[in-house]
This record gives sequence, C-alpha cells and structure tokens, in this order.
Amino acid sequence: MKSLSLRRVGQLIQRARQSRVLVVGDLMLDQFIWGRVSRISPEAPVPVVDFERESSMPGGAANVARNLTALKAKAELLGVIGRDDAGKKLTTLLEEQRVGCDGLLQHFDRTTSVKTRIIAHQQQVVRMDRETRTDLDDMATQRLLEMLAKKTLSADAVIVGDYGKGVVTQPLLDELKKLCRTRGIWLSLDPKPVHHLDLTRLSLITPNRKEAFELAGVEDDASRTENPLNDAVLLRVADQLLNDLQPAVLLITLGDHGMLLCRRGQKPYHIPTMAQEVYDVSGAGDTVISSFTLAIAAGASPVEAAIFSNHAAGVVVGKVGTATVAPEELLASFKRER
Repeated sequence: MKSLSLRRVGQLIQRARQSRVLVVGDLMLDQFIWGRVSRISPEAPVPVVDFERESSMPGGAANVARNLTALKAKAELLGVIGRDDAGKKLTTLLEEQRVGCDGLLQHFDRTTSVKTRIIAHQQQVVRMDRETRTDLDDMATQRLLEMLAKKTLSADAVIVGDYGKGVVTQPLLDELKKLCRTRGIWLSLDPKPVHHLDLTRLSLITPNRKEAFELAGVEDDASRTENPLNDAVLLRVADQLLNDLQPAVLLITLGDHGMLLCRRGQKPYHIPTMAQEVYDVSGAGDTVISSFTLAIAAGASPVEAAIFSNHAAGVVVGKVGTATVAPEELLASFKRER
C-alpha cells in the first residue's frame, strides 16, 4: 500500500470525530517572541532583536492534545501545572481549542514549564526554559491515576507525552499499562531515552532515529541511505527494540527520509516523507503520535495510520512554530500526491 484513497482518508477523518483520546504527561507553554535583526549588539557579539509581537501556544503533551482537537477528535488532558500565570494562560489556550482540562492538577511546589523562543526573520535565535524536572510526588501521581482509572472507562486510546519533566514516572506508567491492558485500550508513548523507564509491552512507541539508537544502546554510524530498508544498522536496531520492548508497533521517524513502520514477524515498511517544504520541525513528533493514534482509534490498520500520520507531519513541518493540521489540510495533502 503506497497511499490511501481520498474516500478512505475522509472516512478516517469522519470516524475520528467520534473518538475520545486521553493524553497524560508533561505540559508546557510555548512562548514565541517575534522580531527582526538589523544590527549586532555593541555589548557582546550577539544580534539585537527588535520586538514586533508575542504569541503563546500549548506545548509538550498539551500540544499532543491540541493536535487531536485540530482533527476534531475529543481529547482530554491530564497533567500538572503550577499555580502561576503561565498555568492560567496554558489552561485558557487549551480550553479555546476544545481540550478537556478537568484533569489538570495545580501543584504548589511546581512551576508550569515555559519554553520561550526568540524568533527573527523566521529563524530561532535563542530559547530559554523555565521548568521543574524533579519526579512528581506520590500523592499527585496517585491523583492522576485515580482520574485515569475513571476516564479510561470511556476512552478509545491513551497517549503518554513524556518530555522528561517528571510527571511520567515508572509507578504511573506501570499502573497505566495495567489499566489499558485490562480494558483493551491502545497505549502510545514517544520515548525519551534519557528518562530510563520500562517501556515494554506498549501498543506504540515512536522514537526518532537518534532515540531509537539510544534505546538500543547502539552507536549510530551515520551510514544512512535514501532508502532506510537498505540501512542494515537501522534495521538491526529496529529488530532489537521489537525483541526487547515488544511493542505492538514500532514507528521510527526519520526526518526527511520519512518513517519506518516495524512489527514483530513482519517486514519493515518504509513511508517516504510527504513534506513539501520544511520550515520548522518543532512539534512534528507530537503530530505523528497524535495522528497515528487517532487513526488507529478510528479503525485504521497500522500501515494506514502510518501513512495518515506521515501526511499530517508533512503539513505541520511546513509551518513555523508548534503547529497542527486541520482535516481540510490533511485532505489537501492527499490530493496533491494524486
């Protein structure tokens, strides 16, 4: 299968509107300060950015949820914010984008993660992070699990957004795996190898190439080819992850080389990238895991879901900032390849 028919894409998009997906993990506020550069500072060899405007949008697991509602699905977000202005701002933005927010816990001892990017002439000049990275305490973790136990009763899938900020702990993941396994719910996770968790027996893991090699403990010799199916080292890493972690589906994202869909006992399936132009890859991984999971919830096969998410990511990287894809944009992407 090289693509999906427009009829099938429309069918999946329509069914996605009836799907309910839970997202749990590290929430962030992505702040963008836009300006222009015309001179270098006399104080230090750095550009002086003349301020033009400022914008904010949900990031991290919040961006995963935002990607789901952009495709008209029902999304509920569970995580932790601080009792601060950034937490209020993030909640307001999420509510504007129809994301369910009653699973957000305000925490006295944690700040809302804020990533501030200064952008001049469509290029990022610098990024500043304000965040808490310590593991979430047992009481807050238990509260999240109690909400998950209730909400999974009527959920079609769960996505874990682990960005290494402390909300996704081993106790939380272990209990979530049990919940989803008992109730037959699809469970997706985008792994962060620096955050050493037991990632066995998930429905879907979506590492990029670098993360896949780190998870496997293999050094990337960078001998990549235009066709990943000819990349012996990459295929060996994929096979090792399938054996060690035993996911139902392993989807390795490969930037401008597309994606590699891997399942135990089946040949790897390569999906070439659909990106027309690449302006910004930030948030592309969020689009991949959200659109793949949503397609599965809507009844797609893994191959169909991979093609669906590849088109979604191709649209998003053509935009500046952590972006999303609307149903009409996704349909237009499939029409372009005809």
